[in-house]
Amino acid sequence: MATQIDSAGHGIDALWVEYKKTGAKALRDQLIVHYAPVVKYVAGRVSVGLPRHVDEADLASYGIIGLIDAIERFEPARNIKFETYAVPRIKGAIIDELRSIDWVPRSVRAKARAVEQSYSKLEASLHRTPTDEEVAADLEMSPEEFQTALRKISFVGVVALDEVFRGGDHSDRSTLGETLPDATAGPMDTFEVKETKEALVKAVSEMADREKTVLTLYYYEGLTLAEIGDILGVTESRVCQIHTKAVLQLRAKLADRPEGAGRSLSKATASKATAPAAAQAAG
Repeated sequence: MATQIDSAGHGIDALWVEYKKTGAKALRDQLIVHYAPVVKYVAGRVSVGLPRHVDEADLASYGIIGLIDAIERFEPARNIKFETYAVPRIKGAIIDELRSIDWVPRSVRAKARAVEQSYSKLEASLHRTPTDEEVAADLEMSPEEFQTALRKISFVGVVALDEVFRGGDHSDRSTLGETLPDATAGPMDTFEVKETKEALVKAVSEMADREKTVLTLYYYEGLTLAEIGDILGVTESRVCQIHTKAVLQLRAKLADRPEGAGRSLSKATASKATAPAAAQAAG
């Protein structure tokens, strides 16, 4: 793909400059072809843990919409890697489409909300992260029923940490690149990003070692759930449960933050912010 661009007399940087100058559709199409592997990568990551009937090729086709949006909005002058800018938008487009076809049963969504609310309530009363047994008891479930619930809820995990920070509607495609203060940013921009990362570091540091490890390996090291399972000596399904539990715990910990705190990072940026946060907490 890069060779094709070069043979047309354009390195990728020159192609960006010319496209932003002219807006020519032919140049945009070259950029789409060049960055198509990024869409395939994101679709593969999102597909982990989804029901088998969800086709990865369909996810990739949804992601192309996000890629086109990213190409049209990207500002090379801000000195941010395009891939860093594009991945949250691609993932956001895939998630929006999954939501639109309503592939998760309402009963599962309701159960996910109930578990999250239980974590939040128990943490407030216990002043620590509750154990599985305590959450199960609060929900009037047996430990086995609670683990079964986590397995079902893991299908909702496609949104993962992208929804930790509420605020903004589904059309909000802000990315980490857009929220990082640039040379013209004021003190408030810098403060909000710093505040959000500090909140994530604190929340992750309070988690059990296994949940912390899964978050670090998945969001910071970029490993798949299967690869994490090999490292921890457990099944991919078990890692999926641990990841789901960790996400619900983080949502509960961060849901009660003051109104507006961390809003500079939209729902589509939370997983990016969590990478350094998880690594710092684990360290």
